[in-house]
Amino acid sequence: MELLTVTDLSLKIQKHSILDHVSFTIERGQIVTLIGPNGAGKSSLIRCILGLQKYQKGRVSLKSGLKLGYMPQKMHVEQSLPITVDRFLSLGPRNTKAQREQALKRVGVDDIADTPLQTISGGEQQRVLLARAMLNEPDLLILDEPAQGVDINGQAELYELIKSIRDELGCGVLMVSHDLHLVMSSTDQVLCLNHHICCSGHPDEVTQSDEYISIFGERTLHPALAHYTHHHDHQHNLHGDCLDGKESTHGDHSRHA
Repeated sequence: MELLTVTDLSLKIQKHSILDHVSFTIERGQIVTLIGPNGAGKSSLIRCILGLQKYQKGRVSLKSGLKLGYMPQKMHVEQSLPITVDRFLSLGPRNTKAQREQALKRVGVDDIADTPLQTISGGEQQRVLLARAMLNEPDLLILDEPAQGVDINGQAELYELIKSIRDELGCGVLMVSHDLHLVMSSTDQVLCLNHHICCSGHPDEVTQSDEYISIFGERTLHPALAHYTHHHDHQHNLHGDCLDGKESTHGDHSRHA
């Protein structure tokens, strides 16, 4: 069953082509990972799907009655704001305390419900954001770099957790990631975006394609060897909106934290 269909989507901002005739579908139970170089239009595509960015041509179609869960890359919380993890989750879609407890338990951090949000680790923060995205039992999860700021072992665990959530909920997943050395084993289909869809398919096929190699600069014999560098200099507020930032290409994004 198709949950999301993007058809011939084109976006220009100040005469610059950001997205050019982008088309793809996501079905229930499928994990689709969106990759591509910085400035390729990944964040803009997510914003178009979420209805936060107007586009000039094409169409975004969601299944009737579809419930959507969204996880931003990061959240920005004022240090002086007295808010616990449980209180933060209560600010999301209408929910009960039992639902919040269950969501935290699903992602393995139910013991920090009463902990101040500012004091939890980066890995715990990402799991809390994932719990928030799951509160309404979504049909489709959109995850914008879910392992951002998590150490290498935590990344592998988080991707396995996402797979188990997909299996449990039977939902579809659209995931933006630069962690190619880990994410390839956790996805069903890869979309390589560079303003347009350069190539798509099973991870093993994509990593060996000429289009992929022209972007990432090397032919990898195994998905686990894929390498990519990336740096973030932007933050999001509690609603996932970007706070006056941009993406750039400085620094090793292997995240051995």
